[in-house]
Amino acid sequence: MSEFDTLGLKPKLNDALRSANLKTPTPIQAKAVPLALAGHDVLGLAQTGTGKTLAFGLPLVDHLLDMPDRPAAKTAKALILAPTRELVNQIADNLRTLTGKTNLRVTVVVGGQSINKQIHQLQRGTDILVATPGRLIDLMDRRAVLLSEVRHLVLDEADQMLDMGFIHALRKIAPKLGTPRQTMLFSATMPKQMEDLSKAYLTNPKKVQVAPPGKAADKVTQSVHHLASKAEKPGKLREILSKDMDALTLVFSRTKHGAEKLMKGLVADGYNAASIHGNKSQGQRDRAIKAFRDGTITVLVATDVAARGIDIPGVAYVINYDLPEVADNYVHRIGRTARAGREGEAIAFCAPDELDLLWQIEKVMKMTVPVASGVAPSEPVARKTNTRGRGRGPAKATRPEGAKAKPNSNRRRRRRSGGGGQQAA
Repeated sequence: MSEFDTLGLKPKLNDALRSANLKTPTPIQAKAVPLALAGHDVLGLAQTGTGKTLAFGLPLVDHLLDMPDRPAAKTAKALILAPTRELVNQIADNLRTLTGKTNLRVTVVVGGQSINKQIHQLQRGTDILVATPGRLIDLMDRRAVLLSEVRHLVLDEADQMLDMGFIHALRKIAPKLGTPRQTMLFSATMPKQMEDLSKAYLTNPKKVQVAPPGKAADKVTQSVHHLASKAEKPGKLREILSKDMDALTLVFSRTKHGAEKLMKGLVADGYNAASIHGNKSQGQRDRAIKAFRDGTITVLVATDVAARGIDIPGVAYVINYDLPEVADNYVHRIGRTARAGREGEAIAFCAPDELDLLWQIEKVMKMTVPVASGVAPSEPVARKTNTRGRGRGPAKATRPEGAKAKPNSNRRRRRRSGGGGQQAA
């Protein structure tokens, strides 16, 4: 008898879990599933790699099995929002493991794929719609999807959705959903904005927390290499990669341009490397992740857009080639290793002008990252600034990858001379 059998799930779901060789629920699943089955709104806090997808997926599918009627055209019974294409596809794959022997339909809509094909798929309606907020808004604007029948809403990795600027999309989506409904919100961290979000969209939620926010998985071994300059990073990376050429290694770069440049340099030096970032098409990203999972590619260079969208148990190393601007993202990055009970290693590079970022990470983690090599300067070197600002920080504020640019209200300005009141084009 499986321990899942004690959670009160329907026999079909228990059979699906046994077929997938899943016997013991993780702590977040054991705590969240009974509450969600009872109909409560759930606020779940747990680090990456702890099984949050089944924590909301199991009760969601269980409830939908009690709603056997086919969905009407263009409608959905349940909506799951996630911040990245990779995470949406991962969630859908996990749900199909549960719904394979049922009549429930799972539909995915993400950017980077044919919107006309997605419109066609939605024509017949779906039971579970898994979507990125941006593409869902596009489909709503085209009246290709109606959300008034949605009775279950899941916000997965909600803190990253906030980081990526999707809060405005959520405010546009939420009023279109049906009521009453059950809402489940899952996140790895609980910043102030997340508290506000939970108060706005959840009703008397049951809070489930299985690990303190900002805590890495217990089986992740962490270390940092202090470098004299950024110019030392390429050599140090190759030194580490050459020690275990067959290991799956995920390397994080801060920018899309940096990730692509780093990948091309590695390929030129004979490494089996690929990259995924916001400038890659969905097909390119899917092929790169598949090759990485299969072991055809052993080094995957990524930006934070992929930090929570890769669920590959075999990742042995995560290398923070560039430290993240947002300290919480460090936790999400290193959560790509030591998954499914395995051990993993997280290695960080820290140039002098990144020392302040390391200090922020250690504050969030409530620990000092062990030093593998080098000596940290006593004070961080000031990071490059532009001529209009002071203090540390990037030279130019950039929007998070994946978020849409805001319209420029000052694009049309009156010319100061020679225009006679005309406006600039």
